[in-house]
Amino acid sequence: MEVRSEGVQVRCEKAGSGGPPVIGRTRLQVWFIRICSSILLWTGLVQLLTVGELWQPHFFTNITYKITQITPFPVKVQLQAQPPPPPLLPARNYTSNGYLKVSCNGGLNQMRSAICDMVAVARLLNLTLVVPELDKTSFWADPSNFEDIFNVKHFIFSLRDEVRIVKRVPKRFRKYGYKVFKMPPVSWSNEKYYLQQILPLFGKFKVLHFNKTDARLANNGVSLDLQKLRCRVNFQALKFTPQIESLGQKLIRILQDRGAFVALHLRYEMDMLAFSGCTHGCTKDEAEELKVLRYAYPWWREKEIVSEERRTQGLCPLTPEETALVLQALGFEKETQIYIAAGEIYGSERRLAALRAAFPRLVRKEMLLDPEELQQFQNHSSQMAALDFMVSVASNTFVPTYDGNMAKVVAGHRRYLGFKKTILLDRKRLVEVLDLHQNGTLSWNEFAVAVQAAHEKRMGQPTGRRVISDKPKEEDYFYANPRECLCEGTNCDYLLGLSNLSSVQ
Repeated sequence: MEVRSEGVQVRCEKAGSGGPPVIGRTRLQVWFIRICSSILLWTGLVQLLTVGELWQPHFFTNITYKITQITPFPVKVQLQAQPPPPPLLPARNYTSNGYLKVSCNGGLNQMRSAICDMVAVARLLNLTLVVPELDKTSFWADPSNFEDIFNVKHFIFSLRDEVRIVKRVPKRFRKYGYKVFKMPPVSWSNEKYYLQQILPLFGKFKVLHFNKTDARLANNGVSLDLQKLRCRVNFQALKFTPQIESLGQKLIRILQDRGAFVALHLRYEMDMLAFSGCTHGCTKDEAEELKVLRYAYPWWREKEIVSEERRTQGLCPLTPEETALVLQALGFEKETQIYIAAGEIYGSERRLAALRAAFPRLVRKEMLLDPEELQQFQNHSSQMAALDFMVSVASNTFVPTYDGNMAKVVAGHRRYLGFKKTILLDRKRLVEVLDLHQNGTLSWNEFAVAVQAAHEKRMGQPTGRRVISDKPKEEDYFYANPRECLCEGTNCDYLLGLSNLSSVQ
């Protein structure tokens, strides 16, 4: 004891002589070793658990279970377990013939179809596809990029077994002076055109830029594998961003909680009226305003349009007043919940008065959501259209008043989901009976019978896709009726045979 005491005394004296305190330094070293050891132990445990999740042997599974049972997580952190994403298919290994850049033109659904076509073209020609550029110069002037609307990571990885997709062209092709060949491919082209006319260009230019992509792949006469790939891109790979998906699902839940609902794609919007030259029901000042707008956009300009002639040919969207009468004739009751899947209606609430009087439960997304929820999508027409797209696909009944791109793509999507009820209006026939009813020639009952008879076989049932070999633009659109992809759960021979019956030689 005495020696130890002296030893301590000596150490204390040395410490007090100007050197560092030995006892304090020893305690710091012990605590430092303990902390480092704890960190190493926990790091090792985490690594073991990670391996356990990958390999899932019984030992690691039990450890994971016990730790999650013991750890006191707050209730608000305990989220419902999400099913794991499906495993990625192995990436397709191929020698790329070059890079394909594409600039999509038009609205959301026109661009959506074009993206599907361009993936199919890249697959056919063994190209590397660059994530598509979206239209920013159209009437809507939407500044959104691909990743602002679609889940770009999912798009790239979900198609990795078919085609290589990159976010941008490699740097070596972006250097100053490197030549990129720009061109619009010929509309409604088949595989032969791309193999014989486009593929040889990659021998000279390693990067091709398609600056127009709307309807550049034929509806018919395309191999079954490519048709199915177009469907796979459309129905599986093109998912909206989590923000759009979340808000769209909230809209759907709100509507479904209120009962069954009709999604009405009321295409009585300023751009459509100006483009088509349809002014039925407009004042003289409104008709002149629409004409001025049409001539302000070079790609809309054409010869003088006679509105009433186009209307009698069935080439105009129905007015809100006409739509109210047609829905009533089809048997929709006053209590029907109707969601307007469209942008700003030309003439605003004044033009919606008759429709709202007939169906008081008329709603829009702006009426169902808080302004703060929609604020992030303001001035982004394609993102707003994505919300309407989701609601339209989920609706009990979908009714478009014009057969534009959204009407076609939604109709095709609903066919894919089991031929959900979609009323495809025969506008040419409707204009005839509407005028007869409004001038007193047809009674209401006669009018209703005529409307119902005209649409008995236009409810989204299985049907063939019309083929006109020398007029592909007049054929039925592939994305409105992707019959090659509708065989699951139905009679494939029947569906594929319908197309032969619908063909026009």
